[in-house]
Amino acid sequence: METNTLLNKQPILLYDGDCGFCNKAILFFLKKEKNNKMYFASLQSEVGLLLKNHFELDSKIDSMILIKDYSAHIKSCAALRLTLYMKGLWPLLIIFVVIPPFIRNYFYDYIAKKRKTLANSVIACEIINEKTKTRFLDL
Repeated sequence: METNTLLNKQPILLYDGDCGFCNKAILFFLKKEKNNKMYFASLQSEVGLLLKNHFELDSKIDSMILIKDYSAHIKSCAALRLTLYMKGLWPLLIIFVVIPPFIRNYFYDYIAKKRKTLANSVIACEIINEKTKTRFLDL
């Protein structure tokens, strides 16, 4: 798939496909999502690598990346903006963008360091079903 075709499918969430915690986070998001507009791809996939390259991001980045409005948001910036696509009170968390990123990312990085031990099994098959399959760009 070419970059322009992918960018027409925004918003796109890139996630660590090898991380059980990240896969469970995607499952959680799918349950709370309000408009079914988000597309997904793993960071390790051809799509993920192509998009990281397009936005000139380090290929070794293993945090979530939200591609929205032709911009790439990483770490806490991505996580907070992701809440805008969720039902309930989750969008209220966007208020935390007023906190400087170096402070927010300290907490994001702490959780990221622990994520592999929090949920070590990859459950991609639970994420990808017939209803959501078309929204995963790397299949």
